Amino acid sequence: MLKQPYYITTAILYATGKPHIGNFCDTVAADLLARWRRMRGFDVKFLVGTDEHGQKVENLAAEQGLSPLEFTTGIVNIIKDSFAALQISYDQFIRTTDDYHKAAVQNMFTQLLAQGDIYKDEYEGLYCTPCESFWTESQLAANMCPDCNRAVQPAKEEAYFLRQSKYQAWLEQHYADHPDFIVPKSRMNEMLNSFIKPGLQDFCVSRSTIKWGIPVPNDPEHVMYVWLDALSNYATALGFDATENSDEYRKFWPADVHVIGKDICRFHVITWPIMLHALGQPLPKQVFAHPWLLFGADKMSKSRGNMIYADELAKLLGSDAVRYYLLAEMPQATDGSITREAVIERYNGDLANVLGNLVNRTLAMTNKYFDGVVPAMGELTALEHELQSFAKQTVADYNKALEEFRIADAMEAAMALAKRSNKYIDETTPWALAKDPEQQAYLGTVMAHLLGCIRVLAELFAPAMPQAAASICDQLGCTLDDAVFGVAAGTKVTDSPKPLFARVDGNVLDD
Repeated sequence: MLKQPYYITTAILYATGKPHIGNFCDTVAADLLARWRRMRGFDVKFLVGTDEHGQKVENLAAEQGLSPLEFTTGIVNIIKDSFAALQISYDQFIRTTDDYHKAAVQNMFTQLLAQGDIYKDEYEGLYCTPCESFWTESQLAANMCPDCNRAVQPAKEEAYFLRQSKYQAWLEQHYADHPDFIVPKSRMNEMLNSFIKPGLQDFCVSRSTIKWGIPVPNDPEHVMYVWLDALSNYATALGFDATENSDEYRKFWPADVHVIGKDICRFHVITWPIMLHALGQPLPKQVFAHPWLLFGADKMSKSRGNMIYADELAKLLGSDAVRYYLLAEMPQATDGSITREAVIERYNGDLANVLGNLVNRTLAMTNKYFDGVVPAMGELTALEHELQSFAKQTVADYNKALEEFRIADAMEAAMALAKRSNKYIDETTPWALAKDPEQQAYLGTVMAHLLGCIRVLAELFAPAMPQAAASICDQLGCTLDDAVFGVAAGTKVTDSPKPLFARVDGNVLDD
């Protein structure tokens, strides 16, 4: 039986320096979704990569006495090391400096130019170098870039433009026909009211004042502007080149979801759909534009001195703890927050005290009362029926939340089952049951239910915390691929339980 294809991508990282932890929200969220889909039997293609062209890269490379390619290759290696530290299970890493990508983008440009969807004119306006974005006066906030709140500079140059205005009515109709195209829905309303209904502007897609970029075919004075180059990676990675498409492209396109940050939403839900439509290609099914991860109440930046790096945090707390924090702190519609104190509080609270303690004490009691052998279930009381019902509903709530990209809600649902299981221990008091010979059968039922809940937790947390889930299964003597409620009676659990998450002191993250 053929598996259903599922194609998921992240925003490619701009190769200008080491990314901070907020830059990995895309990646960790997409990795969770990719792992979850694989566990459900999908044939998943998970793409990540780097955006390596543009004025900022050119300037930074010159400052270090390197060629732009040498500079970005160094950054790519740093990014890949961070991906490894976070256990990111990507299937392909694309660089916009890859030859196949550059050739494909030139073919796309040629087709769009030939059919009149790209034209040459002169640009005069305001430009933000860090964001590689052009702006009009009406879009600025106090003469600052609305995306990064930094100063813009006057710019005037000859350029090619994508005729976005031609497709305004079509795009509005696509939104109306596909109300779930943008998640959350509030982003669609923002795009309509702020960018589309006021009148779509034609979009600059080349620069003539910089050299580091993909050359415009037959016009060597121009290189392609970042968004035409960068957005195309989602299709070129599969073999699309506007002339002859690959088997992989036909298998996986359109993408099931682009996972991006809210700051680049407009390019993914306006410019990219128009490019694809003009090229005669289907649009991605959904775009999940997640909120930012703030440092307290501020954006992370080197100038503020509030940078936290994912790989360094993973060395101190483990990759699972970092992944869990990012996922649990990702509400769908509001910004998340990270501070060193909050990381420690959630680590000790959720992971050590709730989940880790549940697993450790259950295994210890199984060894103490049943010599480490999973007991058979006896007669059930109302408590056991309620616990099984809670576990079943948790799985349903968790899956529904991930279907709707409510990632923090999924983590909350799973952790609620761990909390309910700890409460069940307090309600049944196994240590008291063990002292009464007439309660041995019920004690077996209680332990079997606790082990059953832990097995469900291993399955739920596997996409978020793969190492912890693997450790749970190893200690329970079960596997994820046949996960059901309960561990088979007679199974031998480990006689040396290993803490999943040992409590840490509050100063472990001090500089």
